[in-house]
Amino acid sequence: MKELRDILQAIEAGRARGEKMALATIVGVQGSTYRREGARLLVDATGQMTGNISGGCLEGDVAVVADEVMRAGTPRLATYDLTADDDTVWGLGLGCNGAVDVLVEPLQWLAGFLENVRRALDEEATVALAVVVRGTASVPAGTRLVLHPDGRMEGEIADRAAQDRLRRATDAVLREGRSRRRTISSDAGDLDVFIEVLRPPIRLVVVGAGHDAIPVVAQGVALGWRVVVVDKREVYLKPERFPGASFLRAAFPEAAAQMPVDDRSAVVVMTHNYIHDKDVLRGLLPRRGSFPFYLGVLGPRARTEKIVMELSAEGVEPSPELRARLHGPVGLDVGSEAPEEIAVAVIAEIIAVDRARSGGFLRDRPGSIHAPAPR
Repeated sequence: MKELRDILQAIEAGRARGEKMALATIVGVQGSTYRREGARLLVDATGQMTGNISGGCLEGDVAVVADEVMRAGTPRLATYDLTADDDTVWGLGLGCNGAVDVLVEPLQWLAGFLENVRRALDEEATVALAVVVRGTASVPAGTRLVLHPDGRMEGEIADRAAQDRLRRATDAVLREGRSRRRTISSDAGDLDVFIEVLRPPIRLVVVGAGHDAIPVVAQGVALGWRVVVVDKREVYLKPERFPGASFLRAAFPEAAAQMPVDDRSAVVVMTHNYIHDKDVLRGLLPRRGSFPFYLGVLGPRARTEKIVMELSAEGVEPSPELRARLHGPVGLDVGSEAPEEIAVAVIAEIIAVDRARSGGFLRDRPGSIHAPAPR
């Protein structure tokens, strides 16, 4: 999500200079590749790039395609087969063992679409972005629509039956939460459509503004997450201490009720005070309806279990859904000791939970490392 915001900022700067630009988007992947569907690269008329679609393998060639697209003013689909293990591929010896479809579009085709994307980011809303990769004379490649979970659609195609089929396919993709290619039949022929799910970035809520919270917050900000630091001590809630974060000053017994928590939120409780942690969990564990997908409590397992037992004895019963999302101790088992190392383990665990992964060694994972885990 940070990459997308960087691209939108670069587009604004390029428009202010009056430059032509082209946007390249990965719309299909087969096999093992560095980036997956939805990765983007913005290229301006000077060759300046923002974002990336590979580890450096494809950017140069895509920049050439982007220049041609800017000159012609029409989209182009480029396919790269990276399966060779020697210099037979582009003379570069890429050997990534995958194939990539990249849709390159002139920026003038995307003005209204990009405004919808920006609005979705600003409103922190989940949307589906549909783009025709291969189309027909009446629905050409590059045709884009934005679809919302409530059924609203921005943009349209002339074939109403095809548009209804596209809406149903998009609803299914939104429910599944994974971007996919779909074939949509229309009166003029089949449409090859890439449907991308765009979700808000993770909201990381760090409860406790101690010294070891600093690297946790810094890493969350670097990833483009929405980071909120919660503490009762105003002197600790300073931008110079936590650059890029927002703040919630609240007494710990009232903090849970004031936290901006939803199903895109990860909460890490690290006050280093047993009573404070208990006060926060007293407000969070009985929560109903809108749960954080991750709730971590710093400290030994026995300490967290004792808090939960004491709260149960007081009649504060954790909801089963949230209890299943409770992680204590926090972090992946990488042998962390220093605060910076612990922060790496915590952030990595949050990513693993969000992506439905176990956090193990990739070398031990059967099959493709990019294959989604069952949810």
